[in-house]
This record gives sequence, C-alpha cells and structure tokens, in this order.
Amino acid sequence: MHGQSTTERTQLERVVIRFAGDSGDGMQLTGDRFTAESAAFGNDLSTLPNFPAEIRAPQGTIPGVSSFQVHFASRDILTPGDRPDVLVAMNPAALKANVADLRPGATVIVDTHDFTSRNLTKAGYAESPLEDGTLDELQVHAVDMTGVTVEAVKEFGLSRKDSARAKNMFALGLVSWMYGRPVEGTVAHLGRKFAKVPAIRDANITAFKAGWNFGETTEAFAVSYEVAPAEVPAGTYRNITGNVALSQGLVAAGVQSGLPVFLGAYPITPASDILHELSKHKSLGVTTFQAEDEIAAVGAALGASYAGVLGVTATSGPGVALKAETVGLAVMLELPLVVIDVQRGGPSTGLPTKTEQADLLMAMHGRNGEAPVPIVAPQSPADCFDAALEAARIAITYRTPVMLLSDGYLANGSEPWRIPDVADLPTIEPDFATERNHVVKTLEDGTEEKDFWPYLRDEETLARPWGVPGTPGLEHRIGGLEKKDGSGDISYDPANHEHMVRTRQQKVDRIARSLPALEADDPTGDARLLVVGWGSTFGPISAGARRVRQRGLSVATVHLRHLNPLPEDLGEILERYDRVVCPEMNLGQLASLLRDRYLVDVRRLTSVRGMPFGAEQLEHEFLQHLEEMERA
Repeated sequence: MHGQSTTERTQLERVVIRFAGDSGDGMQLTGDRFTAESAAFGNDLSTLPNFPAEIRAPQGTIPGVSSFQVHFASRDILTPGDRPDVLVAMNPAALKANVADLRPGATVIVDTHDFTSRNLTKAGYAESPLEDGTLDELQVHAVDMTGVTVEAVKEFGLSRKDSARAKNMFALGLVSWMYGRPVEGTVAHLGRKFAKVPAIRDANITAFKAGWNFGETTEAFAVSYEVAPAEVPAGTYRNITGNVALSQGLVAAGVQSGLPVFLGAYPITPASDILHELSKHKSLGVTTFQAEDEIAAVGAALGASYAGVLGVTATSGPGVALKAETVGLAVMLELPLVVIDVQRGGPSTGLPTKTEQADLLMAMHGRNGEAPVPIVAPQSPADCFDAALEAARIAITYRTPVMLLSDGYLANGSEPWRIPDVADLPTIEPDFATERNHVVKTLEDGTEEKDFWPYLRDEETLARPWGVPGTPGLEHRIGGLEKKDGSGDISYDPANHEHMVRTRQQKVDRIARSLPALEADDPTGDARLLVVGWGSTFGPISAGARRVRQRGLSVATVHLRHLNPLPEDLGEILERYDRVVCPEMNLGQLASLLRDRYLVDVRRLTSVRGMPFGAEQLEHEFLQHLEEMERA
C-alpha cells in the first residue's frame, strides 16, 4: 500500500455503511471484516446483517440480494442506523433493492461491471440508473471493481471466475481507505482463512490492497473521512453477535452453577449458530446433540435436566410449536429447562431470515392446561449473555422451564461487549436433594422409615427438590400425570389438582421477588409520556427518545427484561404517566398483556415488516403523541 495520503480528511461523528450484492458476492464477510476493524479501532458500533430467504435465488435478482449494514461512531450508539450514508452496490439488483433507503447526498459506490442490459432487466430497470438521472441527488462513484480486481490479481493464475470473486475485497479496501480503517487485521485474517490455498490467499490480499490504493490515487475520491474512537469504560472488549453472546452466557451459567450444560437442538434459522458455538466448548463441560427433529431435541434436553444437568434447547418459532408438549411436561415435572426462541417472521415458515417479536403470546400461553413459564428477553446482542445467565438462574433456582426470547435482529447483529470479571457473575446454587428432603414416618412397631418426597417444597421459592437419578434414597416417580403435593404419588383428586395448579403459578409469581427494582428513564422527572418496550426494541426506543429530548421535550422510557412474571413495581410506574405507548414488532402482544393486567390504556405502536424499528420512525411517533397530548 502507498504511504500517507495527501487527500483532505474530514472528521465525522458517525457513519452508516451498507454493503449489498448477490448472495455469492461475500457481502457478509465484507461487512464482518469492516466491523471487526472498526471495533479494533475503538469505535462504538452496531450491525444489521440482512440475508435472503431463498437458498438459490437467481443471480442478479432482487430476491437474491444480501446486505450488511454497520453503524460506527465516536460516541455511544444504540441502533445499526436508519439510513445508510454510504451504499456499496455490487450489481443493479443490489442498487435497486437499497437505493430507496438513502438520503439525498448519500454516497453510492457501484460496481459497473454487471450493469449490462440483461442484468438491468433482471433487476427491473428499463435503462441504466447510472445514465438516466435518477441518481442525481446522490454522490455516485461508478467503478469497474470487477474489472480492476481481475487485472490486479492476474499474476496468480486463477480463472476469471475465481479472480472476480475477490471483488468484495477490493470494495472493502476502498471503503477502508475512505474511513481510515486499520488494515493489518484484515490482511492477517485473509492469510489465515485461505492459508491452504496460497493463490486464493494472495489474490484476496492483493485485491484488498488494490482497493485501498485505488482510493488513495484516483482523483474521484477527493475527501476521506475519520471517525474517532469512542470513549468507553475501561475494560477488555470484543465484538460479539447475539447468538454467540447467548451461547457464552450458557457456558458461564454452567460454570457458575457447577453443572454440565447439555444442548439438544435441531438446526433452524436464525438459531443454528447457538448449536455451532456451543459445540466448540466441550472442554468447559458442554455437550451438544443435533437431534433428528425438534421434538427429539427438547426431549433429550429435558432428560438431561432430569439427570442433574442444565438442559437447554434452542430453536425459532416453528420449533417452539413442536416443543410445546414437552415444555408442558417440564412444567409438570418441575425441572430446570432453558428454551431459547430466536424469533423470526411467521406464521409457519414465514420470513425465516427476518426478525419479529410475535412469539410472546405463544411463550406465555402456548401449552395445554395451566402451564405457566417464566419469560426472559435480552435487549441487545451483548445483553444476550446476561439474559442467558438470568434464564438459567431462574430455571435452576425455581425448578421450571424458562423461555428466553431473542430474535433474528439480536442473533445476527453485533456490538462491542465488555468481557465481565468472573468474580462479578452471580453464583447459581443447584441445591440438589439430600436426606433433608426425606419425611420420617414412625411405623406401628415404633421403627422409623424415611421416604423421599419429591414435591416437598422450599418455603421461599416453592421449588421442589431436584433428586438426581441413581442417588441412593432419592428414588421417585416421574411422568406427566398430576402428582400429589409432597409425596409425588399420582393423584386424580380434584382438590389436589387445583392446589398443584395454583402452587405452580405461585412459584412463577414468586420469581418477581428476586428481581431488581424497575426504574423508568425519565431524566427531567416531569415527562407525561412513557414508552414501554421489551427485547430488541430497546435500541430504537432509546435512540428515538434521545432524539426527542434533544428537541427540549420530555419522554420517559422503561424496558422489560422479565415478561413473566412482570416486575412487581411495573404497575406503579405505568400509572405515573398520562399516556403509555408500547412499540413492538408484532400486532401489540405486550400491550394486550399490560392492558389486561393493569387496566391501563396502553397505546399500540406496531410493525411486522421483518426489520427493526428506526430511530427516526419512533422519534416521529413519539412527537405525534406529545402533540396530541398537548392539544388535549
């Protein structure tokens, strides 16, 4: 690469870049490498990968477009950004699919190589947008990235097809130059990734350097930009996706509880990476089992819990539907089980690569009988670590299955994660059954007999003893039939059934006693509007509220991690405000639950587009509510 550039360098506070192309163009790798270097540079960041649902969509068509958006900044940010400042489009379809999201004045870098009449037609263009004036409000840089790449790597003797495949590295090099990204990490990564194929390795590194030098030497790019590192608390950070953070949280839960972790799973988008990640940690007591179907997966996980292991199963909405009967069995058996639902667009197969929050009511009620299950939801990719720990704590402490509701946006998105000190992590006590759980009977001859009562409950948590099979003296029945309180004998007595149903509900309700106080974010203390959210709406809600406050207006927010049971102080917080609004990526499921529970007129703000809310969108909605309240 060349030496220090003489190009004018402009300071920016934040930038949103979107890489877009065919599924085979390597846009996810390109975005991931740009993200990794931005994280290494010290920027705060948030990402939004966007995959096509079609496995083999026709090349050059809009259904086959894959994109990766990264928002990086010199301050703390909360979302992957609403509209890109820069779009890198590798073909006409990528331009067509994304250009409407750009603001006037945005930068567009286009690979002109594929702007042939055939590819234009496949993308739905009657004529080239590079020539008909439709892009006049944008700063367009038309570059034959494919052609330059093929010429740059011809010394390595690759076929033209293999040479052209390095064009994504040319694009990465060019954008890395534009925004002053470090390059050493990417060069080292390519060296490791293609170490066994030297020609491919050298071609990709050469293409990356060619892109950098193209930006440095061409007169087309008269300005480059710099986004300074963000000020963050001291610590060790890594860039992490939600699925990886969640997996790491489960590993930590195993360590903190002293329990082996067993994952029974069947691959399903967008949860499969949890299986992939946990399979790497056998040395930390993790066992992974790829089952033949969803029912077998949850059955194996519940069996592991019965054996004294932390049983976990991970899936998406369709898989939760199949697991429902076994989750109900776990409720009846009162055994720990963590059920992870990485939500996606539904119903049925729906939008398998898009995000949604529409499984809340299924998590709450999707079983036969009165089968209450605690529900925990992370708010960001990094927070998936803490949410997994919390789900495991509840499951183990209260002897209950727990639903952990992540979603596709959190699962695939990434952000910097401050690696916690192990000493700061909570200790989780399995408290296995011992002789203290025996009931002593005096027989007619005066001798004493000890019986293990598997439903003799803890006075505080109402949890039953966890008796590990094979432990002498802890033999007991297991099964889905109703149990007699205390002894665990099969019971058809109506009064006992009602008692057990109410006790299982009370056990879940008592979890609320262990939750920290809930606090509304109300900086001025005089807000009349409260925005309540859950899960991945945290970032957009917080960013939208920040925008409203920058206008000198007041808005309060409160975000829920625990959805069942709800925090004990939530009702008081809701009643404190004149109007409550609940943004959700569904048709108003939490809003309905809150209206029913607290008799508060919670206003629904809903979206089911398969994409997260935007900060600008929520700012507009919040301002409308404030205007209505002002006029009333």
